[in-house]
Amino acid sequence: RREEVMNELKVEVESNSSSQESLPKPQAMYRCKKCRRIVAIEENIVPHEPGKGEECFAWKKRSGNYAERVQCSSIFVEPMKWMQNIHDGTVEEKLLCLGCNARLGYFNWAGMQCSCGAWVNPAFQLHKSRLDECKSEPNPNQGTV
Repeated sequence: RREEVMNELKVEVESNSSSQESLPKPQAMYRCKKCRRIVAIEENIVPHEPGKGEECFAWKKRSGNYAERVQCSSIFVEPMKWMQNIHDGTVEEKLLCLGCNARLGYFNWAGMQCSCGAWVNPAFQLHKSRLDECKSEPNPNQGTV
């Protein structure tokens, strides 16, 4: 079963990257920091408009530095096959790496607040501190054999 899931992810990543043949910019890949397994690629990211920072947080979560613009400490992605918990009917749960079972993030179908203050709904959050971002150069000979 584990090999099937790994092959599905490879096919998913390869098919997504092969559709990017005409783009000259490098493709970002996100890997689990612990086992280096690919968990997302750039086109899986769900962009969000940065919020107003701590002004958006509940008063208990504020530190008082309203002037500082906080960078997002996470990326939000679309739901993917490797996220087993989302298929179990669970509304919110941790997202664990299939390779090493490390905690990569959290999901909540009702949404959650990013560190920048923006609300993302539904939210499939991967913590940047748990990921390695790798830039891959597009292969000019990708379509040829």
